[in-house]
Amino acid sequence: MAQNRSYNPRHQWLPRTTTMPKQDLNKLAGIGARLAALRREAGFTQTELAEALDVTQRMISYYEGQTDPPPSALLPKLAQTLGVSVDELLGVKPIKPSRKPDSRMQRRLSQVEKLPPAAKRQVIQLIDAFIERETLKQQISN
Repeated sequence: MAQNRSYNPRHQWLPRTTTMPKQDLNKLAGIGARLAALRREAGFTQTELAEALDVTQRMISYYEGQTDPPPSALLPKLAQTLGVSVDELLGVKPIKPSRKPDSRMQRRLSQVEKLPPAAKRQVIQLIDAFIERETLKQQISN
């Protein structure tokens, strides 16, 4: 085995096999399609995802249409927003089938929870009116 002499003579001889592993670029291929599928599965539009990440809708469109991944600084927040790990987002690991992403309705309801009490009452009354109307429609059609 060939040995690599270190710069500092006090350091031990290191085997040549101590190199960094190369990134498998084939695994990163298709990140745009994966990102688009994860976004749809989580119930986001491109605009909603852009707002959550504080980027433009045009950037989300670019990331979904290109084979290059989003910038590394954006990956953790993107993965967290979509409810996956960064490795799952990049395709390094398979996406766990048991995970259940937040739906659009759940996100809206969490926003309603943050409203002032008077506004929250109005939203609940509006929802109740829609539910009552749909219930009556079903009773009439049966």
